[in-house]
Amino acid sequence: MGNPRHTARFDLTGKSALVVGAAGTFGRAGALALGEAGARLTVADQDTANINAVAGDLSDAGIAASAVALWPDCEANAAKIVQAAVDAHGRLDIVFIALGTNDVAFVEDQSEDGWRKVMDANLDSYWRTCQAAGRQFARQPAADDRYKITVASSTRGRLGHPSGYAAYCASKSGLDGMVRALSGEWGPKNININAIGPTVFRSPVSEWMFDEEGPGKAVRDNMLQRIPIGRLGDVDDLMGGLVYLSSPASDFMTGQTIYIDGGYTAI
Repeated sequence: MGNPRHTARFDLTGKSALVVGAAGTFGRAGALALGEAGARLTVADQDTANINAVAGDLSDAGIAASAVALWPDCEANAAKIVQAAVDAHGRLDIVFIALGTNDVAFVEDQSEDGWRKVMDANLDSYWRTCQAAGRQFARQPAADDRYKITVASSTRGRLGHPSGYAAYCASKSGLDGMVRALSGEWGPKNININAIGPTVFRSPVSEWMFDEEGPGKAVRDNMLQRIPIGRLGDVDDLMGGLVYLSSPASDFMTGQTIYIDGGYTAI
């Protein structure tokens, strides 16, 4: 028989959770996982139709959810996204940021615009959202539980890549560094911040690697030599970690990047 005192620490009932980038594979799954754990959701992304569809799917699953069609591409929009969560559910307790893009190019060929596009999506937008959330937490009455922010990093924040990933690797390394720095700033302020670092998981972007007959097979087989568990990931593999980092069970963990990667970074 389980210990209810411990299992109860994973319960998010009544918490107000904001998911930024919720129309993407990781963000959509994360919103559902947080909602299934009891949180009330605000989901944000830039495309109105897509983000309304996400909110509709959550509502159909019995999860309280509202949508905001904005992207944190400036401080004002980041603040509006956070305010939308407060307006919908009265306060903010949990933030999950799942933004990202890549511009694959060898450094001698990459344009500055390509570099900046990756940095803005993978680092600057996270900084803006964290800033807005931190300001909101400071305005709220003191909470019994600690506030939780989780960001979507990557194994590429720790490892390089030989095929034109300089911007992507740099952006994710910067994100991991920001997480460590903010854990120091925010520890005394009742805020925990951590990152999840996955390797390849199934999504529309990576689907070609899962094809048994196509050109992705050779790439996949080569990668599997570095994954002790012996398979590529699925987005559901990441959800236990997200719920943990968003819940009171992780109150003594901050400033960490958790690699949910089948052992890819271990060998």
